[in-house]
Amino acid sequence: MPDALHRSLPGQGSGPMQSGPGSPKRARQALPKEMRTTALIVASALFMQNLDSTIVATALPAMAKAFDVSPVTMNIVITSYLVSLAAFIPASGWVADRYGARNVFRGAIIVFTAASILCGVSQSLAMLVAARILQGMGGAMMVPVGRLLLLRRVGKADLVAAMSWLTMPALLGPVIGPPVGGFLVTTLSWHWIFDINIPIGIVGVILVTLFIREDERVAAAHFDVLGQVLAGIGMAGLIMGLSSFGRGALPPSAAVALTATGALATAAYVIHARRSAHPLLDVTLLRIPTFATSVVAGSLFRIGIGAMPFLLPLMLQLGFGLSPLRSGLITFVSAAGALTVKPIAKPMLRRFGFRTVLSVNAAISAVIVALTAAFRPSWPIFAIYGVLLIGGVFRSLQFTAYNTIAYADIPPPRMSQATSLYSTLQQLSLTIGVTLGAAALAVFGVLAGRAHPALPEFSAAFLVVAAVMLPAGWLALRLPRSAGEEMSGHHEAPR
Repeated sequence: MPDALHRSLPGQGSGPMQSGPGSPKRARQALPKEMRTTALIVASALFMQNLDSTIVATALPAMAKAFDVSPVTMNIVITSYLVSLAAFIPASGWVADRYGARNVFRGAIIVFTAASILCGVSQSLAMLVAARILQGMGGAMMVPVGRLLLLRRVGKADLVAAMSWLTMPALLGPVIGPPVGGFLVTTLSWHWIFDINIPIGIVGVILVTLFIREDERVAAAHFDVLGQVLAGIGMAGLIMGLSSFGRGALPPSAAVALTATGALATAAYVIHARRSAHPLLDVTLLRIPTFATSVVAGSLFRIGIGAMPFLLPLMLQLGFGLSPLRSGLITFVSAAGALTVKPIAKPMLRRFGFRTVLSVNAAISAVIVALTAAFRPSWPIFAIYGVLLIGGVFRSLQFTAYNTIAYADIPPPRMSQATSLYSTLQQLSLTIGVTLGAAALAVFGVLAGRAHPALPEFSAAFLVVAAVMLPAGWLALRLPRSAGEEMSGHHEAPR
């Protein structure tokens, strides 16, 4: 193996310009082969986590029957995972700095895989919920720390290509999860939705051990215990409360109480973070324009896209009368579009720059979501496929651009905190998307006087989602034209 793979990172004390991504010294160290290897390993782990997050829903009726409880009660299997994930993501940056990103990432895969085994052998609902909480802890470390591993190895010139690999699992998992879950439950048993993680996890641990070198340890400040408590309660309350609105897992009064508790705890955390010298999640990172734009505009965009995996399968099944398998095969087409982003992302950003791509692409994506509102059973199937395929291309390109520009101006010593904050808000926005889609269906259903949503209600919900996405394009126009030019290679001609 080349010596460069074993060289440690530049010293943290040399300053951000000398040790940051994209600096000449750093770019020589981050060899393209190492970048590709790291990106593929991290992407595989993230795919496992994203697949697991969506595959469980299809097995809830089978698990309810096995444990002799109502299907509604089984929602706790989903919410327990989401709460654990949300509660521990804020600590991921500090843990990575304290114990080493490679060690934490590998440990997270081990925890996630071991928890998957425990889920598969659970003999009671209580045991399954406990295993899901442990699985959420592993997932909370896997996502941001995996991204951090890649960011510390990639120069700015290669960051777009590297992030393309990480975008695909995020888009593929929610799309292929339901059909894969349905197939496993129908042909085998519900245990297999967890067992499928075992070989992926074992291979992941081996690959991390063999091919990813350890970073230099970063001097971590004292752990922000109060910050962890407030951020954990805040994120857990918001995500559990909002997801309960979307899934009907809890009575409306309980969902409101949880959401309000989460909002109050989050507000208390913001006040605490402003007064703390070393906060767990550094909200002052939002003063960096490129990071703030990626967070705010990206959150609006993700809210819209987060509603799609919820609304589209329901519309195809309830509105079109298709089987779960057929609807899953149709929604899978958008994943095929996501696969094309790797070869086109770099040329598009080089030609037009981040500012133009983020603004124009957001508008196009919103229009495509709005076009989904016009789907009807009378449409030719190839026309539906075409819209979903093209939509997948633009969504994937947009996520790649957001995930890249977010770190354009982050100093290396603050990179771990940036990945923690970004992942926390990313998870929250996707949850809000499901809640928005469910709320829109409910409101328009009441207005139409129907107990169950029909095609007009789905159309209205898609238009609401598209409207939420539109401001993301306007916000991107506030970026300077030169934003991220070191990563895109795009340079404005002098005027």
